[in-house]
Amino acid sequence: MEAGKVLIYAGLFLLFLGLILLYFPKLFAWFGHLPGDIRIEREGLKVYIPIASSLLLSLILTLLLNLIRR
Repeated sequence: MEAGKVLIYAGLFLLFLGLILLYFPKLFAWFGHLPGDIRIEREGLKVYIPIASSLLLSLILTLLLNLIRR
């Protein structure tokens, strides 16, 4: 029964996040353009390595999940 509650809360969170991104797209426009994100664009080649964005997302999710577990 506990897994069902977690899935319901995760679904509601994703719905809320999707609505925010749909109606306020400029709110998170900075994400992916942080210093430390590597972007190489040349003719015929595009490489994007979001190192800083991945680290920030990992930190936020770790803190959020630790708060939920307590």
